[in-house]
Amino acid sequence: MEAAKNLWNLAALTGTNRQRRPKMSRSTLAGASLVLLSMCVAAPSSQAAPASPFLAMAGSWSGGGVLTTSDGMQERLRCRANYNVAGTGTELRLSLRCASESYNFDLASEVEYRGGAISGQWTEASRNASGTISGRAAGDHVEAAARGNNFSANLSLTTRGSRQSVSIRPEPNSSIRAVSLSLTRH
Repeated sequence: MEAAKNLWNLAALTGTNRQRRPKMSRSTLAGASLVLLSMCVAAPSSQAAPASPFLAMAGSWSGGGVLTTSDGMQERLRCRANYNVAGTGTELRLSLRCASESYNFDLASEVEYRGGAISGQWTEASRNASGTISGRAAGDHVEAAARGNNFSANLSLTTRGSRQSVSIRPEPNSSIRAVSLSLTRH
């Protein structure tokens, strides 16, 4: 109510109201200026919060890539991924299934995004492995480390529009040296 009164007084001072002009004190003018300034400043700051990188990942994806074994052999992979994003994009449930001639893996994870950091849990069904995942996400890129009792790897994921690249680099004691995937959203 006071803000409306101050805006009325401001309108009277600028001449938009040609009727009797009440005198405006400096404190009233300062109050009206602060109200206008706060209205201008409030909107951009609410838009300044970065969007979750999970939002760009939502949906079903498929594609392929290459699995490189520790002895240098390479096998072609075919993969399907599904990313379910909850709420405002702060929660992600991933299901990734890949198969080659000799290997297959079935990875599932539940991850949260909070202020640039990601954390959560993962499981791999075909090898009965599980553990934690943690890392950083910014813009279209995620860097994370998956750690478990019998498997650990570093992950890198970039999503640009309907294209996604995934790189998985297991720890040196694994029979798999690297997995490189290129996925397309359906």
